[in-house]
Amino acid sequence: MIRDVVSVHSDATIKEVMQTFVEKKVGGVPIVDTQGKLVGIITDGDILRAIKPVDRRIQDYFSYVIYLEQQNLESRIHDIADQEVIRFAKTRGIVTVFPDDDMREVVLLLAKHHFKKLPVINQERRVVGVVSRGDAIRNIQQTMISGIS
Repeated sequence: MIRDVVSVHSDATIKEVMQTFVEKKVGGVPIVDTQGKLVGIITDGDILRAIKPVDRRIQDYFSYVIYLEQQNLESRIHDIADQEVIRFAKTRGIVTVFPDDDMREVVLLLAKHHFKKLPVINQERRVVGVVSRGDAIRNIQQTMISGIS
């Protein structure tokens, strides 16, 4: 488990989160409130989906007119850069684990949901760590080695 967690506050902007991703070389972060409690998760995939240009389509079936306008990428980035990250984050049904959860449960959750990482929270929902696929693989590998010896 990684205990030195990179997180962002719920009022951070998309621009600030993207800067955090680049500087810290991470692909996702927990979003916390002022007390450090988990309120959401944002990933690089969420941001890519948010900046994807929007196709605007108006169809008038009576006159058979179709109006298509595709917003360009630069314009879309500009539109959302200063918006709060919480607008684009996953805020419901966040899958978490506790520090004392069994690694078997962690592996099952990572595999079932195809997650790369899971936030580790305490009883007050404060983020105390992040467990990754790599952590799970290292644990499994250690278990195999000790089981063979």
